[in-house]
Amino acid sequence: MKREMEQTIRKRQDGKEKEKKGLSCPVFKKCGGCQLLKDSYEKQISRKQETLRKLLKPYCRTQSFLPMEDPLYYRHKVTAAFDRDGKGNVISGVYREGTHVVVPVTECFLENRKADAIMATVRGLLKSFKIKTYDEDTDYGLLRYVQVRVGCATGQIMVVLVLSTPILPSKNNFVKALRKEHPEITTVVVNVNNKKTSMVLGEKQQVIYGPGYIEDELCGLRFKISPGSFYQVNPVQTERLYNKAMEYAALTGKETVLDAYCGTGTIGMIAAPRAGKVIGVELNQQAVRDAVTGAKKNQISNIRFYQNDASEFMVQLAESGDPVDVVFMDPPRTGSDERFLESLARLRPRRVVYISCNPETLVRDLKYLTGKGFEVKKAMGVDMFPFTVEMECVCLLSSRESRCESKDRCGSGRLLPYQGRTEKE
Repeated sequence: MKREMEQTIRKRQDGKEKEKKGLSCPVFKKCGGCQLLKDSYEKQISRKQETLRKLLKPYCRTQSFLPMEDPLYYRHKVTAAFDRDGKGNVISGVYREGTHVVVPVTECFLENRKADAIMATVRGLLKSFKIKTYDEDTDYGLLRYVQVRVGCATGQIMVVLVLSTPILPSKNNFVKALRKEHPEITTVVVNVNNKKTSMVLGEKQQVIYGPGYIEDELCGLRFKISPGSFYQVNPVQTERLYNKAMEYAALTGKETVLDAYCGTGTIGMIAAPRAGKVIGVELNQQAVRDAVTGAKKNQISNIRFYQNDASEFMVQLAESGDPVDVVFMDPPRTGSDERFLESLARLRPRRVVYISCNPETLVRDLKYLTGKGFEVKKAMGVDMFPFTVEMECVCLLSSRESRCESKDRCGSGRLLPYQGRTEKE
């Protein structure tokens, strides 16, 4: 035991030394995923802080960038494309930037180690089960991608086999062989993608082992994660990001809160115990179902989820006249569209907490909102993706003229009379 502890400490020390000097990867120039791999972690954080400071300088001063304590192997969702090399050997990895040529990846400094080990096992099983990898040019072959999702807190593991047809030969024996090497796998799903598309997952799927989903814990709550559900790939930093978002929101227990682009409802459910009531909106049907399930599992009764486009929903909400006190918005990389922002300006909530994964589209949206009477109060960068140029940012805006001026109205408005679809409880 003492020897094992000494080895563990030595490995951690070696890892810290690598972080200071930068890391070396054999596919660094081919993959393109880790643009900052050669920089020390301290240099990466300094660079990101300065980038964010310059971008947000016209609007507010940025707080200190929030680094990750252990920035290695943080991606708990790993997707690999499968192919064969010139010698016919099975390979898996990522597409070379701008192409569909697979760069073989056997180990990645960013990816969960268990997920990489599972990918290696799948590569080995394909030959013994005589499963062909899919060829885009000939439209021949079966296995296109494998996606592994690991519950950071629970340790539950989901393996999604993305096939070109619904039939997996000897599927029971395949699962048995896979779980023999990795008994911690809790569910295996076959997803069918028979279209020539850059999308990984198709619309149809079949559970061939376990419940078809995993669960994870975040900020004291438990969440259901299905193959198509959005869930942050770096749960450690996500928890710190969401805690900062709650701090910015400054909820008192009376507010009506809107969680736009809510995904599986993580932000809304975290806010619910601090708010009067919460409304969540999300376009992805499976994510909404998972959100409803999560609310029940966590015994949260003051939240409702609606399946709709966030922009369309905001238009209807603005027209309904119901007051909203705080809006959380976590849009995709493209940011919000003008219809959403215009409706947000019409709603005039007291506070807007904008979580962005693309500071450039954040700045574009801030320009629009400040022109509509909002003021940017503060912002902070969070390093969700170490060793890459990507960064997350949480930003607080306040309205100069809130529609909810009377304290006794806050949190007391009726639920939106939404004409679209709502998931039943």
